[in-house]
Amino acid sequence: MTALNDIAHIALIGIGATAVMDIWLILLRRLGVPTLNFAFIGRWLGHLLRGKLAHSAIAKSAPIAGELALGWLAHYAIGVAFAALLVAWQGPDWMRQPALTPALVVGVTTVLLPLLVMQPAMGAGLASSKTPTPLKNCLRSLANHSVFGLGLYLAATAVAWIF
Repeated sequence: MTALNDIAHIALIGIGATAVMDIWLILLRRLGVPTLNFAFIGRWLGHLLRGKLAHSAIAKSAPIAGELALGWLAHYAIGVAFAALLVAWQGPDWMRQPALTPALVVGVTTVLLPLLVMQPAMGAGLASSKTPTPLKNCLRSLANHSVFGLGLYLAATAVAWIF
């Protein structure tokens, strides 16, 4: 495999894993479980690009033009970055013969970004501590990121099979 092929495969794996997570989130939403509004991620990033890191409540912060598109773009870019992290850790051979455990480890580990960075910066506190149900929110985030880890494995398996 060439470096360019590796990069393309990593991108496909990250996009595929993020899509698996999105399918999970759609299912949850249809079951009445609240899920993240990606416009708020875009709003946070838009403000971050203007120098503001933390908000008391991101929902009450001024909207940013194109925040929903920015949020979705960031969501998928982060998925690709996490796929790259997995391949950097396991080596490019993992893409040819994916193993479930490393994908799940990375998926579960990725929950640290929202719990320790994004939630505090958006006003929800460290690990959702400023919300009415912090444990429930943390467990939901852990489940979502575990599904992302499963998605890393499924997407890598599909990419290996196709290519």
